[in-house]
Amino acid sequence: MFIHGTGLLQYSDFVMQYQKYFEVQAFSMATSKLLILLSLQVIFLVFANGQGLKVGFYRKSCPTVEAIVKKTVDEAMSKAPTLAAPLLRMHFHDCFVRGCDGSVLLNSSTNQAEKDAPPNLSLRGYQIVDNAKSAVEKSCPGVVSCADILALVARDATFALKGPFWKVETGRRDGRVSSFNEALSNLLPPFANITTLKQGFQQKGLSAKDLVVLSGGHTIGTSHCSSFTNRLYNFTGKGDTDPSLDPNYIAKLKIKCKPNDQNTLVEMDPGSFKTFDEKYYTLVTKRRGLFESDAALLADSQTMAYVKLQATTHGSSFFKDFGVSMVKMGRIGVLTGSAGEIRKVCARVN
Repeated sequence: MFIHGTGLLQYSDFVMQYQKYFEVQAFSMATSKLLILLSLQVIFLVFANGQGLKVGFYRKSCPTVEAIVKKTVDEAMSKAPTLAAPLLRMHFHDCFVRGCDGSVLLNSSTNQAEKDAPPNLSLRGYQIVDNAKSAVEKSCPGVVSCADILALVARDATFALKGPFWKVETGRRDGRVSSFNEALSNLLPPFANITTLKQGFQQKGLSAKDLVVLSGGHTIGTSHCSSFTNRLYNFTGKGDTDPSLDPNYIAKLKIKCKPNDQNTLVEMDPGSFKTFDEKYYTLVTKRRGLFESDAALLADSQTMAYVKLQATTHGSSFFKDFGVSMVKMGRIGVLTGSAGEIRKVCARVN
């Protein structure tokens, strides 16, 4: 649901990456499943409620942090507003792998970090996070985590595109581990059905409402054709199209996306992909969401009801709901207190 595009990978290659991961892991998972579940439960109980986070955590130690980050983001958005969507998604992807600990920002000399995994190859805007971190370090050295800066950047990038503004809880610490395989196993793919989506969110302590609300982030940004061309040309392996996608929209998409197109970008919310608004929900009701995960929202009574509500009331509660769900997501698996570290440079551990 969070994967707007898959970089230069073909859809089939993307699916194979996921399948290969799970095939390789099958044996070890069979023998250690219980231990993993117990470990996850412990981690969830200790960290998932966001204990230690609060609005204004740096009020005394770095009172200008939010102003510094906002200035950096505003300057970047004035020049490259299309970076807002990847920055928002970067925060999503960070939180869904090892919790909101800035691990998506870490580099790997062997290309085995989260950012090297297929779902993250199309993330952009790392330099904006780095610039914000550098500016904050000049004012408050060694105080503010990269995880918190990323959370603030995501909020400010959303607001810069006329989206909602919410109070960001801070106090996160940075993780020291970033795993390619963990990104593959935790990030939900664009071809996920409603059962997979709801389970994936539930595992992170998020609800079906959070799922449909945060899906609204697809109102901004673009996607590579390779993330959805299977819906246009070979949905079930028989050269067919996805029946859940509007046939007229399929015809338009086929003009832009040829069968093996890996590079063309398509607006996710045509006509307003640089403006954060509620029009995504109108598209979904018209069966014009780009991804299978968008269409899946109509396969569940609760998520479908929310989609139709926002589409018919011009997003009456969407902005407020989005802020609430972003705060909830920002609490996933956080490191606080003496756990983790405060990185000096976001791309590497101290």
